[in-house]
Amino acid sequence: MSYFLNQFAFQFYPYIAVAVLLIGSWARYDKAMYSWRTGSSQLLSDRGMRIGSNCFHIGILAILGGHLVGLLTPHAVYEHFITSSQKQLLAMVVGGFFGALCFIGILILLVRRLTNPRVRATGSFGDTLVLVLLFAQLCLGLVSIKISAGHMDGGVMVMLAEWAQHIVTFRAGAADFITDVHWVYKAHIFLGLTLFLIAPFTRLVHVWSIPISYLWRPYQVVRRRQATLRYGPKE
Repeated sequence: MSYFLNQFAFQFYPYIAVAVLLIGSWARYDKAMYSWRTGSSQLLSDRGMRIGSNCFHIGILAILGGHLVGLLTPHAVYEHFITSSQKQLLAMVVGGFFGALCFIGILILLVRRLTNPRVRATGSFGDTLVLVLLFAQLCLGLVSIKISAGHMDGGVMVMLAEWAQHIVTFRAGAADFITDVHWVYKAHIFLGLTLFLIAPFTRLVHVWSIPISYLWRPYQVVRRRQATLRYGPKE
């Protein structure tokens, strides 16, 4: 990868993707509020939906949480408790487990969307595209685990973390940290940023709608409405 392409992809593209994510999400909520939904197809066919959705969401939430903690925690914070190589091994084991769980879930959902006539007929191109891109992103992540097994010193993980921390703190030179890393890591980062970019225009926008209020929402009381007695005129 040329120097200028590397600078654009990993120094400027992250800010473009996040800006489109934030501004696009705000614009969609303001202009098309009723399109802000997942577009669930469970009513059309429940077969495979429950296990596929549960495996996918549990896996993806754990993976995202691991990425945030692993990439954005400075090395100085954890170096007194765990070494870089131990952190890498932990990330490989935990990420591998939840990655496999997520892989099973998204594979079920993707096959269901492509082979179920009712789901395919009512879905959109964007729905299928999102699943395909998520599947490709997950495969890149799983392949990166195998590549990481070839260098267990934790050096590459530290460089990736430095890149992420430089980006979120708006510092220059972020792209220089990953200039020489394996292309799989670069593809994984670039595709992840692209998912941010397209999120406002697809069903991915529902990631903003985390139903936290369900934790303290009072139970809904439903009472059966009694029929009103009606008397006709006396004869």
